[in-house]
Amino acid sequence: MGWMQNRFKSQGAQIMIIALFVAIAGEFKITPFSGELFRIGLGSSTFLLLLLLMRQLPYIKTGIAVGIAVLLFRTLLDTASSDHLMLLESMRKHFSAMLYYIVFAIGMSLIRERLHEFHPLLLGACSSVVDFMSNEMELIARSTLFHLPYYQPAQWLLISVTAVVRCYFTVGLYSSITVNQMRIVHAEQQKRMEQMLMINSGLYGEVFYLKKSMRAIEQITVQSYDLYCRLNMLPEYKDYSRSILEITQQIHEVKKDSQRILAGLLKLTDKETASEMMLSEIVQFVLKSNQEYSRMLHKDVHMEQEMRVNYSTAHSIPLLTVLNNLVSNAVEAIELEGTIRIQVYGMLSETVFIVTDSGTGISELDKEMVFEPGFTTKFSQEGIAATGIGLSHVRDIVQSFKGSIQLKGGKLAGETTFVVALPTNALKKE
Repeated sequence: MGWMQNRFKSQGAQIMIIALFVAIAGEFKITPFSGELFRIGLGSSTFLLLLLLMRQLPYIKTGIAVGIAVLLFRTLLDTASSDHLMLLESMRKHFSAMLYYIVFAIGMSLIRERLHEFHPLLLGACSSVVDFMSNEMELIARSTLFHLPYYQPAQWLLISVTAVVRCYFTVGLYSSITVNQMRIVHAEQQKRMEQMLMINSGLYGEVFYLKKSMRAIEQITVQSYDLYCRLNMLPEYKDYSRSILEITQQIHEVKKDSQRILAGLLKLTDKETASEMMLSEIVQFVLKSNQEYSRMLHKDVHMEQEMRVNYSTAHSIPLLTVLNNLVSNAVEAIELEGTIRIQVYGMLSETVFIVTDSGTGISELDKEMVFEPGFTTKFSQEGIAATGIGLSHVRDIVQSFKGSIQLKGGKLAGETTFVVALPTNALKKE
Protein backbone atom coordinates (compact mmCIF):
# COMPACT_ATOMS: atom_id res chain seq x y z
CA MET A 1 0.00 0.00 0.00
CA GLY A 2 2.94 2.30 -0.60
CA TRP A 3 0.95 4.33 -3.14
CA MET A 4 -1.65 5.17 -0.45
CA GLN A 5 1.03 6.24 2.01
CA ASN A 6 2.72 8.40 -0.62
CA ARG A 7 -0.47 10.02 -1.88
CA PHE A 8 -2.21 10.44 1.49
CA LYS A 9 0.42 11.62 3.97
CA SER A 10 -2.13 12.28 6.72
CA GLN A 11 -2.85 9.34 9.01
CA GLY A 12 -6.48 10.42 9.25
CA ALA A 13 -6.86 10.43 5.47
CA GLN A 14 -5.43 6.90 5.27
CA ILE A 15 -7.87 5.67 7.92
CA MET A 16 -10.80 7.23 6.06
CA ILE A 17 -9.75 5.61 2.77
CA ILE A 18 -9.54 2.21 4.50
CA ALA A 19 -12.98 2.75 6.07
CA LEU A 20 -14.46 3.51 2.65
CA PHE A 21 -12.82 0.47 1.03
CA VAL A 22 -14.07 -1.88 3.76
CA ALA A 23 -17.60 -0.44 3.71
CA ILE A 24 -17.89 -0.96 -0.05
CA ALA A 25 -16.28 -4.44 0.06
CA GLY A 26 -18.73 -5.49 2.76
CA GLU A 27 -21.60 -5.21 0.28
CA PHE A 28 -20.25 -8.21 -1.64
CA LYS A 29 -21.78 -10.80 0.67
CA ILE A 30 -23.74 -13.97 1.32
CA THR A 31 -26.31 -14.53 4.10
CA PRO A 32 -25.86 -18.06 5.51
CA PHE A 33 -28.74 -17.79 7.98
CA SER A 34 -32.36 -16.83 7.46
CA GLY A 35 -33.03 -13.16 7.06
CA GLU A 36 -30.58 -10.32 6.41
CA LEU A 37 -29.28 -9.84 9.93
CA PHE A 38 -26.04 -11.83 9.64
CA ARG A 39 -23.86 -11.73 6.53
CA ILE A 40 -20.47 -13.02 5.39
CA GLY A 41 -18.84 -10.47 3.09
CA LEU A 42 -15.55 -9.33 1.67
CA GLY A 43 -15.34 -6.51 4.20
CA SER A 44 -13.65 -8.71 6.81
CA SER A 45 -10.99 -9.99 4.41
CA THR A 46 -10.38 -6.47 3.08
CA PHE A 47 -10.05 -5.09 6.61
CA LEU A 48 -7.59 -7.82 7.67
CA LEU A 49 -5.47 -7.34 4.53
CA LEU A 50 -5.30 -3.55 4.99
CA LEU A 51 -4.37 -3.93 8.68
CA LEU A 52 -1.53 -6.29 7.77
CA LEU A 53 -0.26 -4.02 5.01
CA MET A 54 -0.50 -0.78 7.01
CA ARG A 55 0.78 -1.69 10.47
CA GLN A 56 1.85 1.89 11.14
CA LEU A 57 -1.80 2.89 11.68
CA PRO A 58 -3.43 2.71 15.15
CA TYR A 59 -5.53 -0.46 14.91
CA ILE A 60 -8.24 0.42 17.44
CA LYS A 61 -8.80 3.91 16.06
CA THR A 62 -8.93 2.44 12.56
CA GLY A 63 -11.41 -0.22 13.71
CA ILE A 64 -13.72 2.41 15.23
CA ALA A 65 -13.57 4.49 12.04
CA VAL A 66 -14.28 1.42 9.87
CA GLY A 67 -17.16 0.33 12.13
CA ILE A 68 -18.80 3.77 11.98
CA ALA A 69 -18.29 3.94 8.20
CA VAL A 70 -19.90 0.50 7.73
CA LEU A 71 -22.84 1.50 9.96
CA LEU A 72 -23.45 4.78 8.12
CA PHE A 73 -22.91 3.26 4.66
CA ARG A 74 -25.37 0.40 5.21
CA THR A 75 -27.89 2.72 6.86
CA LEU A 76 -27.66 5.08 3.89
CA LEU A 77 -28.24 2.20 1.47
CA ASP A 78 -31.26 0.99 3.49
CA THR A 79 -32.93 4.40 3.65
CA ALA A 80 -32.21 5.01 -0.03
CA SER A 81 -33.74 1.69 -1.14
CA SER A 82 -36.76 1.61 1.18
CA ASP A 83 -39.36 4.21 2.06
CA HIS A 84 -40.65 2.27 5.07
CA LEU A 85 -37.37 1.57 6.96
CA MET A 86 -36.81 4.16 9.67
CA LEU A 87 -33.33 5.60 10.31
CA LEU A 88 -33.06 4.37 13.90
CA GLU A 89 -34.34 0.94 12.95
CA SER A 90 -31.70 0.65 10.22
CA MET A 91 -28.93 1.78 12.58
CA ARG A 92 -30.09 -0.80 15.15
CA LYS A 93 -30.02 -3.44 12.43
CA HIS A 94 -26.39 -2.75 11.50
CA PHE A 95 -25.04 -1.81 14.95
CA SER A 96 -23.69 -5.32 15.50
CA ALA A 97 -21.69 -5.08 12.23
CA MET A 98 -19.98 -1.97 13.60
CA LEU A 99 -19.24 -3.90 16.79
CA TYR A 100 -17.64 -6.71 14.71
CA TYR A 101 -15.00 -4.41 13.19
CA ILE A 102 -14.22 -2.73 16.51
CA VAL A 103 -13.73 -6.08 18.29
CA PHE A 104 -11.70 -7.38 15.33
CA ALA A 105 -9.39 -4.33 15.50
CA ILE A 106 -8.97 -4.75 19.27
CA GLY A 107 -8.08 -8.42 18.80
CA MET A 108 -5.54 -7.67 16.06
CA SER A 109 -4.00 -4.89 18.17
CA LEU A 110 -3.15 -7.49 20.84
CA ILE A 111 -0.84 -9.35 18.41
CA ARG A 112 0.23 -6.34 16.33
CA GLU A 113 3.71 -6.03 17.82
CA ARG A 114 4.54 -9.65 16.95
CA LEU A 115 3.00 -9.83 13.48
CA HIS A 116 6.42 -9.65 11.81
CA GLU A 117 7.57 -12.70 13.84
CA PHE A 118 4.64 -14.94 12.92
CA HIS A 119 4.89 -17.67 10.32
CA PRO A 120 2.00 -17.35 7.80
CA LEU A 121 0.38 -20.50 9.23
CA LEU A 122 0.47 -19.10 12.77
CA LEU A 123 -0.69 -15.68 11.54
CA GLY A 124 -3.63 -17.35 9.78
CA ALA A 125 -4.54 -19.26 12.95
CA CYS A 126 -4.37 -16.16 15.18
CA SER A 127 -6.43 -14.03 12.79
CA SER A 128 -8.97 -16.87 12.49
CA VAL A 129 -9.43 -16.85 16.27
CA VAL A 130 -9.86 -13.07 16.23
CA ASP A 131 -12.35 -13.36 13.37
CA PHE A 132 -14.34 -16.08 15.17
CA MET A 133 -14.49 -14.08 18.42
CA SER A 134 -15.58 -10.95 16.51
CA ASN A 135 -18.35 -12.92 14.79
CA GLU A 136 -19.47 -14.31 18.14
CA MET A 137 -19.70 -10.79 19.56
CA GLU A 138 -21.70 -9.76 16.52
CA LEU A 139 -24.10 -12.69 16.97
CA ILE A 140 -24.53 -11.99 20.68
CA ALA A 141 -25.26 -8.33 19.96
CA ARG A 142 -27.84 -9.23 17.29
CA SER A 143 -29.53 -11.77 19.60
CA THR A 144 -29.72 -9.18 22.37
CA LEU A 145 -30.95 -6.30 20.21
CA PHE A 146 -33.60 -8.31 18.36
CA HIS A 147 -34.49 -10.79 21.14
CA LEU A 148 -33.51 -13.75 18.93
CA PRO A 149 -32.42 -17.19 20.14
CA TYR A 150 -28.66 -17.74 20.29
CA TYR A 151 -27.21 -19.80 17.40
CA GLN A 152 -26.59 -23.52 17.66
CA PRO A 153 -23.25 -25.42 17.49
CA ALA A 154 -23.87 -26.30 13.83
CA GLN A 155 -23.93 -22.61 13.04
CA TRP A 156 -20.78 -22.07 15.12
CA LEU A 157 -19.10 -24.65 12.90
CA LEU A 158 -20.05 -22.68 9.79
CA ILE A 159 -18.70 -19.47 11.32
CA SER A 160 -15.47 -21.22 12.34
CA VAL A 161 -14.89 -22.72 8.89
CA THR A 162 -15.64 -19.37 7.25
CA ALA A 163 -13.21 -17.57 9.59
CA VAL A 164 -10.43 -20.09 8.85
CA VAL A 165 -10.97 -20.08 5.08
CA ARG A 166 -11.10 -16.32 4.59
CA CYS A 167 -8.30 -15.56 7.08
CA TYR A 168 -5.91 -18.07 5.52
CA PHE A 169 -6.87 -16.82 2.06
CA THR A 170 -6.18 -13.24 3.15
CA VAL A 171 -2.88 -14.16 4.84
CA GLY A 172 -1.86 -16.05 1.70
CA LEU A 173 -2.63 -12.98 -0.42
CA TYR A 174 -0.73 -10.79 2.06
CA SER A 175 2.28 -13.15 1.94
CA SER A 176 2.27 -13.04 -1.87
CA ILE A 177 2.20 -9.24 -1.84
CA THR A 178 5.00 -9.14 0.77
CA VAL A 179 7.18 -11.58 -1.19
CA ASN A 180 6.64 -9.55 -4.37
CA GLN A 181 7.57 -6.34 -2.55
CA MET A 182 10.70 -8.01 -1.14
CA ARG A 183 11.68 -9.14 -4.63
CA ILE A 184 11.25 -5.60 -5.95
CA VAL A 185 13.30 -4.16 -3.08
CA HIS A 186 15.97 -6.84 -3.54
CA ALA A 187 16.13 -6.12 -7.28
CA GLU A 188 16.53 -2.39 -6.58
CA GLN A 189 19.23 -3.04 -3.98
CA GLN A 190 21.00 -5.41 -6.38
CA LYS A 191 20.87 -2.79 -9.12
CA ARG A 192 22.23 -0.09 -6.82
CA MET A 193 24.97 -2.42 -5.59
CA GLU A 194 25.98 -3.19 -9.18
CA GLN A 195 26.04 0.52 -10.00
CA MET A 196 28.18 1.22 -6.93
CA LEU A 197 30.54 -1.63 -7.80
CA MET A 198 30.92 -0.31 -11.33
CA ILE A 199 31.57 3.22 -10.04
CA ASN A 200 34.09 1.95 -7.47
CA SER A 201 35.76 -0.16 -10.14
CA GLY A 202 36.16 2.91 -12.33
CA LEU A 203 37.37 5.00 -9.38
CA TYR A 204 39.93 2.36 -8.48
CA GLY A 205 41.38 2.60 -11.98
CA GLU A 206 41.51 6.40 -11.75
CA VAL A 207 43.15 6.22 -8.31
CA PHE A 208 45.72 3.84 -9.69
CA TYR A 209 46.39 6.30 -12.51
CA LEU A 210 46.71 9.18 -10.06
CA LYS A 211 49.02 7.31 -7.71
CA LYS A 212 51.27 6.50 -10.61
CA SER A 213 51.21 10.14 -11.75
CA MET A 214 51.98 11.26 -8.20
CA ARG A 215 55.12 9.14 -8.15
CA ALA A 216 56.15 10.61 -11.50
CA ILE A 217 55.49 14.17 -10.24
CA GLU A 218 57.53 13.44 -7.13
CA GLN A 219 60.47 12.27 -9.23
CA ILE A 220 60.20 15.27 -11.58
CA THR A 221 60.12 17.64 -8.59
CA VAL A 222 63.24 16.09 -7.07
CA GLN A 223 65.10 16.12 -10.39
CA SER A 224 64.02 19.69 -11.15
CA TYR A 225 65.15 20.94 -7.77
CA ASP A 226 68.44 19.07 -8.10
CA LEU A 227 69.00 20.74 -11.48
CA TYR A 228 68.24 24.13 -9.91
CA CYS A 229 70.81 23.54 -7.16
CA ARG A 230 73.52 22.60 -9.66
CA LEU A 231 72.85 25.53 -11.99
CA ASN A 232 72.63 27.96 -9.09
CA MET A 233 76.24 27.18 -8.26
CA LEU A 234 77.33 28.44 -11.68
CA PRO A 235 77.17 32.26 -12.00
CA GLU A 236 76.58 32.22 -15.78
CA TYR A 237 73.42 30.06 -15.31
CA LYS A 238 71.83 32.09 -12.49
CA ASP A 239 68.94 33.26 -14.69
CA TYR A 240 68.24 29.72 -15.85
CA SER A 241 68.33 28.41 -12.30
CA ARG A 242 65.64 30.94 -11.22
CA SER A 243 63.39 29.81 -14.09
CA ILE A 244 63.90 26.18 -13.12
CA LEU A 245 63.08 27.03 -9.49
CA GLU A 246 59.80 28.65 -10.60
CA ILE A 247 58.96 25.56 -12.64
CA THR A 248 59.79 23.39 -9.62
CA GLN A 249 57.44 25.46 -7.46
CA GLN A 250 54.64 25.11 -10.05
CA ILE A 251 55.18 21.36 -10.20
CA HIS A 252 55.00 21.31 -6.40
CA GLU A 253 51.62 23.12 -6.52
CA VAL A 254 50.35 20.57 -9.02
CA LYS A 255 51.54 17.85 -6.65
CA LYS A 256 49.64 19.37 -3.69
CA ASP A 257 46.43 19.65 -5.74
CA SER A 258 46.83 16.05 -6.86
CA GLN A 259 47.35 14.97 -3.27
CA ARG A 260 44.07 16.59 -2.23
CA ILE A 261 42.22 14.88 -5.09
CA LEU A 262 43.88 11.57 -4.26
CA ALA A 263 42.93 11.87 -0.57
CA GLY A 264 39.27 12.34 -1.53
CA LEU A 265 39.29 9.40 -3.93
CA LEU A 266 41.03 7.16 -1.41
CA LYS A 267 38.14 7.69 1.02
CA LEU A 268 35.76 6.34 -1.62
CA THR A 269 37.98 3.34 -2.40
CA ASP A 270 39.12 2.56 1.12
CA LYS A 271 39.99 -1.14 1.26
CA GLU A 272 38.74 -1.38 4.83
CA THR A 273 35.21 -0.37 3.75
CA ALA A 274 35.25 -2.43 0.56
CA SER A 275 32.66 -5.18 0.51
CA GLU A 276 33.78 -8.78 0.50
CA MET A 277 32.64 -10.84 -2.46
CA MET A 278 32.99 -14.39 -3.64
CA LEU A 279 35.02 -14.92 -6.81
CA SER A 280 31.91 -16.36 -8.46
CA GLU A 281 29.96 -13.17 -7.64
CA ILE A 282 32.70 -11.03 -9.18
CA VAL A 283 32.76 -13.11 -12.37
CA GLN A 284 28.95 -13.10 -12.64
CA PHE A 285 28.83 -9.33 -12.18
CA VAL A 286 31.49 -8.79 -14.87
CA LEU A 287 29.68 -11.06 -17.33
CA LYS A 288 26.27 -9.51 -16.61
CA SER A 289 27.44 -5.90 -17.00
CA ASN A 290 29.31 -6.70 -20.22
CA GLN A 291 26.35 -8.66 -21.57
CA GLU A 292 24.40 -5.39 -21.31
CA TYR A 293 27.35 -3.55 -22.89
CA SER A 294 27.32 -5.94 -25.85
CA ARG A 295 23.58 -5.36 -26.35
CA MET A 296 24.20 -1.63 -26.32
CA LEU A 297 26.72 -2.15 -29.14
CA HIS A 298 24.15 -4.31 -30.99
CA LYS A 299 26.32 -7.42 -30.74
CA ASP A 300 25.28 -11.00 -30.03
CA VAL A 301 27.84 -12.16 -27.46
CA HIS A 302 27.51 -15.44 -25.57
CA MET A 303 29.05 -15.32 -22.08
CA GLU A 304 30.47 -18.47 -20.43
CA GLN A 305 32.15 -19.13 -17.11
CA GLU A 306 33.98 -22.05 -15.54
CA MET A 307 34.67 -21.85 -11.80
CA ARG A 308 37.04 -24.50 -10.43
CA VAL A 309 37.86 -22.51 -7.31
CA ASN A 310 35.75 -20.11 -5.28
CA TYR A 311 36.42 -18.14 -2.09
CA SER A 312 35.73 -14.78 -0.48
CA THR A 313 38.03 -11.84 -1.12
CA ALA A 314 38.22 -8.30 0.26
CA HIS A 315 39.94 -7.17 -2.96
CA SER A 316 36.77 -7.24 -5.05
CA ILE A 317 37.27 -3.78 -6.57
CA PRO A 318 40.76 -4.41 -8.05
CA LEU A 319 39.59 -7.76 -9.43
CA LEU A 320 36.50 -6.13 -10.92
CA THR A 321 38.66 -3.45 -12.50
CA VAL A 322 41.01 -5.97 -14.11
CA LEU A 323 38.41 -8.47 -15.30
CA ASN A 324 35.92 -5.84 -16.41
CA ASN A 325 38.53 -4.15 -18.61
CA LEU A 326 39.65 -7.43 -20.14
CA VAL A 327 36.05 -8.52 -20.87
CA SER A 328 34.95 -5.11 -22.18
CA ASN A 329 37.96 -5.14 -24.51
CA ALA A 330 36.85 -8.60 -25.66
CA VAL A 331 33.32 -7.32 -26.34
CA GLU A 332 34.74 -4.51 -28.46
CA ALA A 333 36.98 -6.97 -30.34
CA ILE A 334 33.99 -9.05 -31.45
CA GLU A 335 32.50 -7.73 -34.68
CA LEU A 336 28.88 -8.96 -34.66
CA GLU A 337 28.65 -12.18 -32.70
CA GLY A 338 30.98 -14.39 -30.70
CA THR A 339 31.80 -15.95 -27.35
CA ILE A 340 33.61 -14.73 -24.24
CA ARG A 341 34.65 -17.23 -21.60
CA ILE A 342 36.08 -16.67 -18.12
CA GLN A 343 37.83 -19.58 -16.39
CA VAL A 344 39.00 -19.49 -12.78
CA TYR A 345 41.09 -22.22 -11.19
CA GLY A 346 43.79 -22.69 -8.60
CA MET A 347 47.34 -23.67 -9.53
CA LEU A 348 49.82 -24.24 -6.67
CA SER A 349 49.88 -20.95 -4.71
CA GLU A 350 48.16 -18.87 -7.40
CA THR A 351 44.60 -18.21 -8.55
CA VAL A 352 44.43 -18.04 -12.33
CA PHE A 353 41.85 -16.07 -14.33
CA ILE A 354 41.63 -16.80 -18.07
CA VAL A 355 39.63 -14.50 -20.37
CA THR A 356 39.15 -15.83 -23.90
CA ASP A 357 37.22 -14.22 -26.75
CA SER A 358 36.45 -15.25 -30.32
CA GLY A 359 36.98 -11.77 -31.71
CA THR A 360 39.19 -10.50 -34.50
CA GLY A 361 42.39 -11.46 -32.70
CA ILE A 362 45.56 -9.41 -32.15
CA SER A 363 48.30 -9.20 -34.75
CA GLU A 364 51.78 -10.48 -33.92
CA LEU A 365 53.16 -6.94 -34.12
CA ASP A 366 50.51 -5.61 -31.70
CA LYS A 367 51.07 -8.49 -29.27
CA GLU A 368 54.47 -7.04 -28.44
CA MET A 369 52.96 -3.61 -27.78
CA VAL A 370 49.63 -4.22 -26.00
CA PHE A 371 51.04 -3.66 -22.52
CA GLU A 372 52.93 -0.49 -23.47
CA PRO A 373 51.59 2.81 -22.04
CA GLY A 374 49.38 4.68 -24.53
CA PHE A 375 48.89 1.70 -26.84
CA THR A 376 45.40 1.28 -28.31
CA THR A 377 43.80 -0.22 -31.38
CA LYS A 378 40.45 1.46 -30.72
CA PHE A 379 39.59 4.72 -32.44
CA SER A 380 36.31 6.53 -32.88
CA GLN A 381 34.88 7.37 -36.29
CA GLU A 382 36.56 10.76 -35.97
CA GLY A 383 39.92 9.04 -35.42
CA ILE A 384 40.10 9.85 -31.69
CA ALA A 385 41.88 7.23 -29.60
CA ALA A 386 40.03 5.42 -26.82
CA THR A 387 40.59 6.69 -23.29
CA GLY A 388 39.93 3.51 -21.27
CA ILE A 389 42.16 2.30 -18.46
CA GLY A 390 44.44 0.49 -20.93
CA LEU A 391 46.23 -2.83 -20.67
CA SER A 392 49.35 -1.16 -19.34
CA HIS A 393 47.49 -0.10 -16.22
CA VAL A 394 45.73 -3.47 -15.99
CA ARG A 395 49.21 -4.97 -15.95
CA ASP A 396 50.30 -2.48 -13.25
CA ILE A 397 47.33 -3.40 -11.04
CA VAL A 398 48.13 -7.09 -11.46
CA GLN A 399 51.79 -6.48 -10.64
CA SER A 400 50.80 -4.49 -7.52
CA PHE A 401 49.53 -7.84 -6.19
CA LYS A 402 52.84 -9.44 -7.28
CA GLY A 403 50.95 -11.28 -9.98
CA SER A 404 51.43 -11.65 -13.74
CA ILE A 405 49.40 -11.16 -16.91
CA GLN A 406 50.11 -12.78 -20.27
CA LEU A 407 48.63 -12.61 -23.74
CA LYS A 408 48.41 -15.97 -25.45
CA GLY A 409 47.06 -17.16 -28.76
CA GLY A 410 43.79 -19.09 -28.62
CA LYS A 411 43.27 -22.65 -29.77
CA LEU A 412 41.16 -21.42 -32.69
CA ALA A 413 42.00 -18.81 -35.30
CA GLY A 414 41.03 -15.32 -34.15
CA GLU A 415 40.85 -16.25 -30.47
CA THR A 416 42.56 -14.05 -27.91
CA THR A 417 43.41 -15.26 -24.42
CA PHE A 418 44.62 -13.24 -21.44
CA VAL A 419 45.92 -15.19 -18.46
CA VAL A 420 46.06 -13.39 -15.10
CA ALA A 421 47.79 -15.18 -12.22
CA LEU A 422 47.51 -13.69 -8.71
CA PRO A 423 48.89 -15.03 -5.40
CA THR A 424 46.03 -16.74 -3.60
CA ASN A 425 47.19 -15.56 -0.17
CA ALA A 426 47.02 -11.94 -1.38
CA LEU A 427 43.36 -12.36 -2.43
CA LYS A 428 41.84 -14.93 -0.13
CA LYS A 429 39.92 -13.81 2.94
CA GLU A 430 41.02 -16.10 5.76
